[in-house]
Amino acid sequence: MRCVFAGTPDVAAVALARLLESSHEVVAVVTRPDAKAGRGRALSPSPVADLAQQHGCEVLRPPSLRDADVLTRLRGLAPDVAPIVAYGGLVPADALAIPAAGWVNLHFSLLPRWRGAAPVQHAIWRGDDVTGATTFLLEEGLDTGPVLGSVIEEITLDDTSGTLLARLADVGADLLVDTLDLMESGAAMPVPQVGESSYAPKLTVEDAQVRWDVPAFAVDRQVRACTPAPGAWTTIVGDRLGIGPVTPVDDDAPDLSPGEVHVTKRAVTVGTLTDPVRLNLVRPAGKREMPAADWARGVRLESGTVMGGELA
Repeated sequence: MRCVFAGTPDVAAVALARLLESSHEVVAVVTRPDAKAGRGRALSPSPVADLAQQHGCEVLRPPSLRDADVLTRLRGLAPDVAPIVAYGGLVPADALAIPAAGWVNLHFSLLPRWRGAAPVQHAIWRGDDVTGATTFLLEEGLDTGPVLGSVIEEITLDDTSGTLLARLADVGADLLVDTLDLMESGAAMPVPQVGESSYAPKLTVEDAQVRWDVPAFAVDRQVRACTPAPGAWTTIVGDRLGIGPVTPVDDDAPDLSPGEVHVTKRAVTVGTLTDPVRLNLVRPAGKREMPAADWARGVRLESGTVMGGELA
C-alpha cells in the first residue's frame, strides 16, 4: 500500500523502520517541527524525521495538520493509507479524509482502556497485570475508532514505563505491518470498541512528585510509571532529588513514618504508609544519577530526616 507515515518520537521510529522493511511503500513522512535539544539547545529533527531522511523519504514538518499547504501536498501524494504512531498533534477532519483507506493509529494499550497520551504510564501506576498494543481507524474522537488488531503484553513487577514501552513499540510495529497487510488483502475487519473506557492524560512534573503517605506498593508503582519520564522526584531539606525505581523492604525493616529516612553504610530506606522502600539510584539536582548510599554519604544524610514537602 502507498503510505504517508505520521509520528515523532523513538517509539514511532521503530514502527517506521519496520514499515520501511515491509512490502508497503512509504511515500512521505509527517512529523513535528524540529525542536531544541541538548545543552546547546540547538534545533534537532525528531527521531522519525532523522530516520526518514536516512532513507530518502520526503519529510513534512507542519506546525499543524490544518496548514493549507500541507493538506494540498498530502492530497497530491494520494496515499492509500496513513499509519500514525505517537505523532503528537491532532488530525483534523480535512486531513482524515485524504487517505483512501483512512488513518491507522498504533496505540499502546488495549482499547478502550487507557485512551490518551500516556497509556503505558497509567497502566503501571494503576497496577494492571497486562496491557498491549492496538491498531484502529482514526476518527475525530479521542482514540475511539474501530479496532483492526491487537496484541497482549504482560506487565512485569519491575517494568518501568520505559522498558514496557520499548517492548510495546517492538510488538506494535509488527502489528501495524500485519494490519496493513490485512487491509491490502481486503481481510481487515474493523470492530467497534467494547467495554468500559478509561483515560490516560499526559503525566506532569507535579504528578511525578513521590507521595510517601501511601502504601509501599503505590510508591513503587508511581516511581516505575514515571521512569524515565517525567521522572519521579522528592525533596530533601528543601532540595529536589530524582528517584529511580525503589525496592519494597518487608523483612527486618525499621519502623519509619511516611517520608522518614533510615541511613546505613550500604542502604537508604524511606518510610511509607506501610513498609519502607529502599532507594536504589538517585539524581541530586544538577548532578548525575548515583547509588543512594553514595549520595547519602556525600551529603552526610542522617537517619530521621524527612523527605517530601516544599522546595526551598
